[in-house]
Amino acid sequence: MSSAPPKVTCPQCGGESLWSPENKSRPFCCERCKLIDLGCWADETYRVPVQESDGLPDDDALPRA
Repeated sequence: MSSAPPKVTCPQCGGESLWSPENKSRPFCCERCKLIDLGCWADETYRVPVQESDGLPDDDALPRA
């Protein structure tokens, strides 16, 4: 007895996507949504937040004399 593959929400368009080996674009619903997402990373629409640092340790991290 084979069960149907689970359905997930496409992270790009919000549509239904099958989570199965036959869907080469998973978790996206199609190749188009996959490429749109890749393009957003490439043009830096999506960013991982970075905390700026001057390279020096904080005063609290310095040893006390």
